[in-house]
Amino acid sequence: MVAKAIMFQGTGSDVGKSMLVAGLARLLRNRGLSVRPFKPQNMSNNAAVTADGGEIGRAQALQARAARVAPSVHMNPVLLKPQSDVGAQVVVQGRVAGNTGAAHYQAMKANLMPAVLDSFARLCREADIVLVEGAGSASEINLRSGDIANMGFARAADVPVVIIGDIERGGVIASLAGTKAVLPADDAGMIEGFLVNKFRGDPALFSDGMTAVAAATGWRALGLVPYFDDARLLPAEDALGLAERETKLQAGRKIAVLAYPRVSNFDDFDPLRMEPHVDITFLRPGEPVQGDVDLVILPGSKSTIADLAALRACGWDIDLRAHVRRGGRVLGICGGYQMLGRRVDDPEGVEGVAASCEGLGLLDVETMLGGDKTLIEVSGVAVEGPSFRGYEMHVGQTRGADCARPMVVFSDGRADGARSADGHIEGCYVHGLFADDEQRAHFLKRLGAEASSLRYEDRIEETLDRLAAHLAQHIDVDALLEIARVPVFDVASASPV
Repeated sequence: MVAKAIMFQGTGSDVGKSMLVAGLARLLRNRGLSVRPFKPQNMSNNAAVTADGGEIGRAQALQARAARVAPSVHMNPVLLKPQSDVGAQVVVQGRVAGNTGAAHYQAMKANLMPAVLDSFARLCREADIVLVEGAGSASEINLRSGDIANMGFARAADVPVVIIGDIERGGVIASLAGTKAVLPADDAGMIEGFLVNKFRGDPALFSDGMTAVAAATGWRALGLVPYFDDARLLPAEDALGLAERETKLQAGRKIAVLAYPRVSNFDDFDPLRMEPHVDITFLRPGEPVQGDVDLVILPGSKSTIADLAALRACGWDIDLRAHVRRGGRVLGICGGYQMLGRRVDDPEGVEGVAASCEGLGLLDVETMLGGDKTLIEVSGVAVEGPSFRGYEMHVGQTRGADCARPMVVFSDGRADGARSADGHIEGCYVHGLFADDEQRAHFLKRLGAEASSLRYEDRIEETLDRLAAHLAQHIDVDALLEIARVPVFDVASASPV
């Protein structure tokens, strides 16, 4: 069996590619098809641990869930995890391949095409259809040389393309027509149709717009998709959406999450955002920690030392000390846990450059970065609490006197994390704790907050089903299936014909 494939590219970033692919994956799976998501190259610090022991972008993990299959490293063979404004860690087929600057990566990316095609071929051999997601904008012709993310991949694997435009940001007719205008003829020839996403209002008012785009481009109009309000209930791909939160009339306890520049795995806190008796705010640098906050969370970080410097530069260290003096609680997860200690050392330059720095000194622990990256699903029991399931994704070891009071104990008997003597300050390496309903309820009870009857995992499933139904109403799915075709390259050797 060799799957058909179809690729979804965008006129720009954040047009809704990831969400549409997730919804279509669930829709087609509900129709009885075996579906696999695939994104050749992703850039995100929001990553997920896979069943085969690697890491991929969180969006592809959600898409795998939508397709009702376990996430695999081959669903996102190249993952770039930004460590600075001009540099990133490069993960290839789930494993760290090194660090690189932006300019150097442009030269090396063509060498990653064999790995991309190999992963794509593996998925093609195990499904009925592969839904491919592009990255950024299809019209970034300045990055076309050696491209593996958009048209470079589409042409190498002979995968037909559907372009997505975002009407919410304005200028969607120009962005779609402009994409056609700037693309080389061979690239533009890969595009079979277009979708307009995030429409608000009466669809009849844009019928002439759809006709105008079709006339200007020669592409087939495949659907005008109204804005899907419940998208906020699904994990976000990047930190751009952190400022968006619901106004809660019943909110009780206040939680502040420090969204430093290289924040990672921030979806850890999505379940807390859904709790009606919790008011959770993601603070950007320059926004102070208010005096009425009950808990401050330091989330994961792709670059602990750099983000610790950013934390100090905006005065959050002063805010944290004042918060602790008032009796407030502090929780650190992964990189945030490392920051809470007395010191962080990176002698091997794991985060880019060898460095050392003083931590916040709120826990009596020290962290040494280095060694192999831990990527594993875990389960166990929280100290003084219920069982949990989660995952670890970190480099380094944290040790010290406060580790004698761990936060969790794994099923294999290992302990993880540390707590202060009064229990007000704690941290651990485990991601995903709050997705466990019993664990979240226990944590909120300790905070003095009331837990709701929320069943987080059930809500994700229900939302994916609603998204699938939404897309079925507004997209010509039969036309998409007609456009999809078996890739014309040798999937046995993963090399272009």
